[in-house]
Amino acid sequence: MTAVELAGITKRFPGVVANHDIHLTVRKGTVHALVGENGAGKSTLMKILYGMQKPDEGTIAIDGEQVAFSSPADAIARGIGMVHQHFMLADNLTVLENVVLGSEKLYGIGGRARRKILEISERYGLDVRPDVLVENLGVAARQRVEILKVLYRGARTLILDEPTAVLVPQEVDALFANLRELKSEGLSVIFISHKLGEVLSVADEITVIRRGTTVGTAVPAETTPRQLAELMVGSELPTPETSESTVTDRPVLTVKDLRLVADGGKALLDDISFTIHAGEVLGLAGVEGNGQTELVEALIGLRHADSGTITLAEDEITAWPTRRRREQGVGYIPEDRHRHGLLLEAPLWENRILGHVTEEPSTRGKRHFWLDPKAAQADTRRIVEEYDVRTPGIDVTAASLSGGNQQKLIVGREMSHKPRFLIAAHPTRGVDVGAQAQIWDQIREARREGLAVLLISADLDELIGLSDTLRVIYNGRLVADADPATITPEELGSAMTGAASGHLEHEEAPADALAKTPADAPATTADAPEDEAR
Repeated sequence: MTAVELAGITKRFPGVVANHDIHLTVRKGTVHALVGENGAGKSTLMKILYGMQKPDEGTIAIDGEQVAFSSPADAIARGIGMVHQHFMLADNLTVLENVVLGSEKLYGIGGRARRKILEISERYGLDVRPDVLVENLGVAARQRVEILKVLYRGARTLILDEPTAVLVPQEVDALFANLRELKSEGLSVIFISHKLGEVLSVADEITVIRRGTTVGTAVPAETTPRQLAELMVGSELPTPETSESTVTDRPVLTVKDLRLVADGGKALLDDISFTIHAGEVLGLAGVEGNGQTELVEALIGLRHADSGTITLAEDEITAWPTRRRREQGVGYIPEDRHRHGLLLEAPLWENRILGHVTEEPSTRGKRHFWLDPKAAQADTRRIVEEYDVRTPGIDVTAASLSGGNQQKLIVGREMSHKPRFLIAAHPTRGVDVGAQAQIWDQIREARREGLAVLLISADLDELIGLSDTLRVIYNGRLVADADPATITPEELGSAMTGAASGHLEHEEAPADALAKTPADAPATTADAPEDEAR
């Protein structure tokens, strides 16, 4: 039986057709994956299904009945729920308060609401505790709260936008177990992702969108990641692997005994020491909430270290303000592009200036007193062309671009200033396979020219493939290191949960274990990492 049917959906914006004659059928009790490159129209289509946009043409049917949505409230009333890529939770409220917010009439705000949350949590294996502050939850737990929030409102069809973007392998396994519970109860899931291996492992059916229209469907059991990539972007699946070493003996960034303490006295970073050389990519692995954000903020100058030193080449920069660090060659691809990378309501060319207001081509004159809009606009056009930013022009707002195209604009901006040291926090989060390959190529090329890179990523294949050196951060300390040439994502993921420390050696499975058939092998599930922020 059909849960959702979209037929002939077309949506136009000034200068661009986002969706053209799209068809999508989602059966009840299935996971239906929606894949496509950045700017292909996936987000617009889901906004139409969720009532955030109205289609110019086409129809929507829910449970066989044609409907028209004027707002998300209409969609929610018909059992459609959406978990956005950027979570919509208030950190300073409890889980219960976040869940009931805006839906107080359903079960009140006290005991009945708490009982309902616990009932849903137990029924679908979500392990959600109503009275915990959201700010104390890790990313996987926040995601489960978002899923519970839409189930609380009666959703029978869930839209999950890039749900695994920031999860480690064990957390992905736990999420997929949750999705199987939802399916077994007859619920439907629309799963949007760029991770094709995961799509093939979790989906029952796949619809592929390219350049705003549906180009085909696929059955996971009969499809390979390579075939799916070719359907999406017309080319082979790229890999982040780096063949040659370009590491030199010239230190570019040296961090020694860095310590950062929270207001209550808890150490956010404790005794952090490492060196990144010219031509080296240092990969930092860790479950979110273990000090990566604080380390990045200390390196870029947004937080001041309580002790320890940061040295850029020969200059100690521990006390330098952010602007001076930027001017001296520190590039920054932030982990949250909306909060720290863009002015969403400003045009693209103004966003090109951000972080580089005292540098050419943003300014003219030796003292950098005057902005040069024409030069900035010309360079924005170059970035749009070189980095394949899909946009009708440079005067549209950053908010009008898809997430992946926003990311390509930021990467282009940072790489255009030829940094000596680049902080790359989740540089390919939410971008398609084609854009991933382009960003990887840019990092590899700059690395060959002597760029030093601190790479933070939840994509462990990316982390292992691009890095020359790997370190693991846990509870604010560097607890392990590994050789990218031998370590597996599973072994690295285990160390990220605190299960291993020191130098990680790849362990070959015993011969008798390798000889086991799937039927002989015991069924085991990796424990999900602790979700509370440590």
